[in-house]
Amino acid sequence: MEIRQFEAFLAVAQELHFGRAAENLVMAQPALSRMIRMLEKELGTELFERTTRKVRLTPSGEALLEPAKAIHDQVDGIKRIARSAQQGEIGSVKVGFAGTTGYSILSALARSVSRGHPGISLALQPQMYSGEALSKLRDGEIDLGVVSSPAPLGISTLLVSNETLMVAVPADHELAAGEKIGIQELRDQRFIAYPATHGSRVRDAMISICTAAGFVPHIAQEAPDPYSLLALVGAGVGVSIVVGSSRHIQVDGVTYRPLIDAGMVLPIALAWRDTNPSLALRTVVALAKEAFPAQVAGH
Repeated sequence: MEIRQFEAFLAVAQELHFGRAAENLVMAQPALSRMIRMLEKELGTELFERTTRKVRLTPSGEALLEPAKAIHDQVDGIKRIARSAQQGEIGSVKVGFAGTTGYSILSALARSVSRGHPGISLALQPQMYSGEALSKLRDGEIDLGVVSSPAPLGISTLLVSNETLMVAVPADHELAAGEKIGIQELRDQRFIAYPATHGSRVRDAMISICTAAGFVPHIAQEAPDPYSLLALVGAGVGVSIVVGSSRHIQVDGVTYRPLIDAGMVLPIALAWRDTNPSLALRTVVALAKEAFPAQVAGH
């Protein structure tokens, strides 16, 4: 039993005329008649009463009409899904991200995808920092990552923001009284940082800045995400160097102050593997370029 047999049945049932049904199907009438007879043989019952003057459905034909329409609709749906997938209009894109910048970028991107291509879903994998995201991109475990550029060969990027660094301190800390904080003022402080194993560029930047200032930061505790990190700062456990977008996170007991003489900016980008064949990914990348129009893609 074939799909085209049900299509032939529906065409004849609609026209109740083999000649007109054959024209609609762009096929010869004898071929259509043979197809209907084969279907009737497989079903073991006649579907049409045929006379020289008219054609009409038998009770079996009437009973088959709705199921045949359902099959036809399902086949049409399958064809639409296949075409949409081929055009990158549906599918799933795995996205690795972390940090406050990652959340804000993800929010803007998800909004664009939802509005422009609702058939595409973003499979979110949070707490995936830059180093880990680049590694998983290379290995094909994710499709898109929020990273601190530059990226290695074979990974394309779209710059979406440039992050400055600032200091998060407990609200009752003596450093909170000033308008700005110099790196030397942090020499004897206890630091809250992201885990070393996560490949966080913010942690790397913190260590680099402190080392350049002549001291190694004392990391009192690690936190897996920005919300946990800031909660520890608010609890008075220590201070932390964070990206500028963190100031949008309001946590009780946390005060943000600009970090002077740091001389470092973190370029944040969306990244994807050049050889990734996903059409849905290509669509999401195109949407990202529209969502962040002031930036330029590159390697």
